[in-house]
Amino acid sequence: MKIKTFVLTSLAGFVVYYILGVLFYGLLFTDIYPKEQNLMSTVFIASGCLFTALAYTYILSKAQVNTFTSGLVLGFVLGLLYAISMNFFMYSSRDTCLTSVLIDVGIGGVSTSLMCGVIGVCFGKSKRL
Repeated sequence: MKIKTFVLTSLAGFVVYYILGVLFYGLLFTDIYPKEQNLMSTVFIASGCLFTALAYTYILSKAQVNTFTSGLVLGFVLGLLYAISMNFFMYSSRDTCLTSVLIDVGIGGVSTSLMCGVIGVCFGKSKRL
């Protein structure tokens, strides 16, 4: 795989993942995480989205995903597994609200799925060029 393809595909995944995070956590489900945010927390959130996109771009490249549907399916499975594991870690040290856990797991599955669908499309388009 060309480095240019990897970088551009990762950036597309980052944009999708970040926008979905703003939509889900900033607008629709605002009660899941604390509202206190400053510039540094925004930088950390964006950095987390970028490195998540880089990781999934690498995984999907090795799995030879090159369509929206194949990225969507693999992304949903991987996103759910990751979201479940992270929620176990996060809620081990704070008050547990089962509703918040289930919503966060669902958000993780859906947002990762859509990001991976876009990554799959980008890989598919790069093969045609």
